[in-house]
Amino acid sequence: MSDAPQFERVAIIGIGLIGSSLAHATRANGLARHIAGHDSDPDIRRRSEALGLVDSMHDDVGDAVAGADLVIAATPVGACGAVALAIRDHLAPGAIVTDVGSVKGAVIDAMAPHMPEGVHLVPGHPVAGTEHSGPEAGFAELFRDRFAILTPPPGANEDAVARLVAFWRALGSDVEIMDAEHHDRVLAITSHLPHLIAYTIVETASDLETELEAKSRDDDVVTTREVIKYSAGGFRDFTRIAASDPTMWRDVFLLNKDAVLEMLGRFTEDLTALQRAIRHDDGDALFELFTRTRAIRRGVIEAGQAGRFQYTENGDSDD
Repeated sequence: MSDAPQFERVAIIGIGLIGSSLAHATRANGLARHIAGHDSDPDIRRRSEALGLVDSMHDDVGDAVAGADLVIAATPVGACGAVALAIRDHLAPGAIVTDVGSVKGAVIDAMAPHMPEGVHLVPGHPVAGTEHSGPEAGFAELFRDRFAILTPPPGANEDAVARLVAFWRALGSDVEIMDAEHHDRVLAITSHLPHLIAYTIVETASDLETELEAKSRDDDVVTTREVIKYSAGGFRDFTRIAASDPTMWRDVFLLNKDAVLEMLGRFTEDLTALQRAIRHDDGDALFELFTRTRAIRRGVIEAGQAGRFQYTENGDSDD
């Protein structure tokens, strides 16, 4: 625990999995004298207060950020522009404003025009999460041994960036500084495309169940219960990922669509090649592919990114 807090007042906007985990971790590491919170949902505000997540919970977002030297928008990326507009007249001079979304170019475009002179926008992205949601889902260790990526826009205040780097390191994260456009392309392949595939496979399985139930005889019906009962590890992982917050992922795909569509096109080409190998009994091509991908998985484990927790990137982040 730090001897002195890094920030006098940290305001967290959006108390979902990420926001509540930030509250837990900030308090556990003694990083703020006061943690203020806001969520647009009155029920979430009530539940957060009952859990004691923050020192003060505010119905009005302006009251939450007043006097804060660090403001964290833990909302879906599609809400960041509206948040910036709502708080701009209440931000203290010298305040640092950041976010936690997995799209960064769109966040900069949405938030930067509303930042007053002397307020420092340093967008961020903790690459951490679970499939669980809500203020009850948070825990202080969520960010430990995970990457936190910061994407400061050109000309960003160096001291503000350094303070935010120190904040995430104090939470246990490995910090990377990255260009926003590059971040969005990297996350399109490492996170956004896998989620898109998971959603699609689970939906395909659901459609197949419906078709089989309609066509099969009564004694040969494949039911939803059977698909759940006999789910192998791979399908279980897909269903876990597909349980992620729908609002968040709708915004991600719409706001990072160019990078996602580029990666989806490349994936489609690779999938076509795999289909061809299976159709033509090309065992050598299959073995070579599986050997390469196995080595990549081992690299993920060696890099410490396999995780101690059931992981899905930024499982929820709601306001």
